[in-house]
Amino acid sequence: MTTFVDRVELHVAAGNGGHGCASVHREKFKPLGGPDGGNGGRGGDVILVVDQSVTTLLDYHHSPHRKATNGKPGEGGNRAGKEGEDLVLAVPDGTVVLDKQGNVLADLVGEGTSFVAAQGGRGGLGNAALASARRKAPGFALLGEPGDAGDVVLELKTVADVALVGYPSAGKSSLISVMSAAKPKIADYPFTTLVPNLGVVTAGSTVYTVADVPGLIPGASQGKGLGLEFLRHVERCSVLVHVLDTATLESDRDPVSDLDVIEEELRSYGGGLDKRPRLVVLNKIDVPDGKDLAEMVRPDLEERGYRVFEVSAVARTGLKELSFALAELVAKHRARKPKDEATRIVIRPKAVDDSGFTVTREEDGLYRVRGEKPERWVRQTDFNNDEAVGFLADRLNRLGVEAALMKAGARSGDGVAIGPEDNAVVFDWEPTVTAGAEMLGRRGEDHRFEEPRPAAQRRRDRQAERDDATQEFEDFKPF
Repeated sequence: MTTFVDRVELHVAAGNGGHGCASVHREKFKPLGGPDGGNGGRGGDVILVVDQSVTTLLDYHHSPHRKATNGKPGEGGNRAGKEGEDLVLAVPDGTVVLDKQGNVLADLVGEGTSFVAAQGGRGGLGNAALASARRKAPGFALLGEPGDAGDVVLELKTVADVALVGYPSAGKSSLISVMSAAKPKIADYPFTTLVPNLGVVTAGSTVYTVADVPGLIPGASQGKGLGLEFLRHVERCSVLVHVLDTATLESDRDPVSDLDVIEEELRSYGGGLDKRPRLVVLNKIDVPDGKDLAEMVRPDLEERGYRVFEVSAVARTGLKELSFALAELVAKHRARKPKDEATRIVIRPKAVDDSGFTVTREEDGLYRVRGEKPERWVRQTDFNNDEAVGFLADRLNRLGVEAALMKAGARSGDGVAIGPEDNAVVFDWEPTVTAGAEMLGRRGEDHRFEEPRPAAQRRRDRQAERDDATQEFEDFKPF
């Protein structure tokens, strides 16, 4: 079990995005040449890719923690930070990716099939990208987003056309060794096979693969023996072959009872294994008692609807007929299988009236804001910079968060949290927008015009100075 691992828990972490740079261009006689801070680089992804040369998950069993590189921060002179390198992890063909709850995230079958297990964080914008007509020289930049991190379970399901199932020491390994070039371990004791073995068989113009899995015993579907560990490796097979031992020395066993036990385990495991096309192989007919027992049970098995083949892996008899019968079943399955179509890219745009966030009031009186945009903006904000905090407030205001809080009943000083419970920014809310009705006074009056307006006052003072100068000139009379 130390050289073959077919199930691991992998801890993956994508790279963080680089921070944006807040910089001002400076040169001789031009100390304030405008913002020139570059954007931060994107963090690297963690990508799983099918590689036919990889046959086990052993590397990830020994090193389960994998992390991609971070993006570099931006620099002055409009220099963007370097993007983090993607971490590409090679996995065997037939690897299934699941979350901790057992939900299937991806089924990786076929050379080059890939899945992004963790996505890198976005790089933060520099102050050059944040400049606008209203904000010509931002004194802040956005922070890079953290990359995704989490745990995924990798489970290997062997990709083969035919699976050999049966009791331990029924001769499955011997059979695959003479039908193909595979060299599994063969010995005269039970559970010699500890890992699935694959062999390639050629019968006429049909080439197919055969899998030999560890022997099954009663209760294998509930975890007894090695059956539960490796029954998953026959889920993808299109044909099952019952290998029955006709020379067993155990008095309480015979080929028919062995078949009934294995069939019951296949039904208990599920996955439709009990409905796959199947053949019966009566093995070890080279033994005299084995030949007699095979001839005795064959009519009973044929009455059940099975095609029965009497073979001997040692004497290599009956193998040609068996290989061509399997090739016929495999060819029929391939003909019924729908052709692979090119992956369609489906675009599902969001509704135009979708605000993109929700506001809920919790039992303790806290108002929680959830949404992709507001949560991302919070992660990108440097709360040590007052201008950056003001920029965040403007963005939330334009998105409609403050109006939604008012509609939900929030008042000045109420607690507001943006983000999930385990990672949220909590603050006392002070509204920066006004609804308008509370600003109305007596008819014809508006107290907004009573507020001091420095720019308008300066314009009035300059106009008064010009008027005084004009009046002095007109009053001047030369001698």
